[in-house]
Amino acid sequence: MRFLLDTNILIPLEDSQLPLKASLANFVRLSHANGHELIYHPASENDINRDSNELRKQQTLERLRQYSRLENCPDCPWNDNNTTPNDAADNEILYAIYCDAAHALITEDHGIHQKAKLKGISDKVYYIQTADDWLRRLYERVSVQLPNIEEIGLHSLVPVLNSNFFDSLRDGYPNFDDWFRSKARNGMKAWVVWDTPGVLGAICIYDIQTNEKITEEGLVLNGAALKLSTFKVGETMRGRKIGELFLKAAFRFATLNHHENIFIHGELDEHSFLFDLLEDFGFENVGTHPGSTGRDVVYVKHHPTNPPPASNIKPFDYFRKYYPHYHKDSHVKKFLIPIQPEFHRILFPDYTSEHDKQLTLFQTTNNVGNAIKLAYLCHAQMKSINAGDIVFFYRSDDEQSITSIGIVEQYQILNDPSAIAQLVSRRTVYTMKDIENMAQTDTRVMLFRLVKHFKSPVPYNWLLENKVIKGRIQSIQSINQQAFESVIQHAGV
Repeated sequence: MRFLLDTNILIPLEDSQLPLKASLANFVRLSHANGHELIYHPASENDINRDSNELRKQQTLERLRQYSRLENCPDCPWNDNNTTPNDAADNEILYAIYCDAAHALITEDHGIHQKAKLKGISDKVYYIQTADDWLRRLYERVSVQLPNIEEIGLHSLVPVLNSNFFDSLRDGYPNFDDWFRSKARNGMKAWVVWDTPGVLGAICIYDIQTNEKITEEGLVLNGAALKLSTFKVGETMRGRKIGELFLKAAFRFATLNHHENIFIHGELDEHSFLFDLLEDFGFENVGTHPGSTGRDVVYVKHHPTNPPPASNIKPFDYFRKYYPHYHKDSHVKKFLIPIQPEFHRILFPDYTSEHDKQLTLFQTTNNVGNAIKLAYLCHAQMKSINAGDIVFFYRSDDEQSITSIGIVEQYQILNDPSAIAQLVSRRTVYTMKDIENMAQTDTRVMLFRLVKHFKSPVPYNWLLENKVIKGRIQSIQSINQQAFESVIQHAGV
């Protein structure tokens, strides 16, 4: 794209005596980094030539040459003999945009913005901040932060590249160290978990690839796709849901940055556990990776920006395949589940609450709450909840708000501690002693998957005023479609 810079943009860029806005510096950086052309209008030269400071004028004109000059500018019909020199220059620059000389004009001149509205071209005229925001949305990836995960550049891991953690990767790829260093130079990043300070416990290196041919059979992923290049959880970190935590980061990253496909490749036999995990989260084996001489299989998860048609897919299967999208029409039941703050903190350690600011994940031994697949045990009277049903979690006592939404995977009533423990496996936040105590009476065991936490929790008073509830929330209760839609709308989802 081409951006026409107004005089009031050019002078701060070239005059070291004037403060340079951070947004302007970033806009210029992103423009240069992504091949956009910055141009100026000859009228800006006339503006600069009117500067009474001769030295500053000459320095500005000399530096102006680093930008492209707009040539063959048509005469501006908006000027006449009564137009002042400054207004005439503004009109000429604006008229160039009217004639599509560039994609956008960048200016801080409020008068030009007003004129642009009158001429019907305000959509082509940007303030510095809006221009910077535009390029940020186009090119800057949104960072993802989760408990226990750190997002870092590969260059910061070079000092530990010789550690034993990377030995298995070197065994599989003889040129791994050279590849790693080359990717570090290119600015590639990774999500990591540290076992102890300075000792790496797990890593997921990721990259963005565009219109990538991913199989020998010729499958191409159109547009930008998130590639999980290297995915390893060290032995000391296994059983702590780190693989699922990396997937949680990948899904959020893809959602925030509008990447509609996520893919990974590797040897099927060597990484069978990983691929089983991936299949459980909607990844599909699509073929053999090109250049791997038939060694690597490719797994892809379609991660659409907009929800695909529901067709005949069962609600839970739809959610697993198209997370974070889920069935939410009237055929799917909705429930409200109260949860005490202490269990809420353990189950959802990545939820940010004003009441939890003094608490961190490292003050608890729980590793399950980092995951997407979770379990909830209670003694509610609700006998029937089906796979694919929607559940809101209401944090009682301190916050008294709906904070989170999940999709039910399974719901059973059990009283055998061993059966409960086997069903919840590593999902539960409860100890075996807790399970044994609960199992003295019939226990509701709900397996579910977290969709998201609300940025704007829905408070109790609002629920009461809008007839979502009739009184205190003491046990699981169903809500109707209208109540569900009003909660979602209020939460800004």
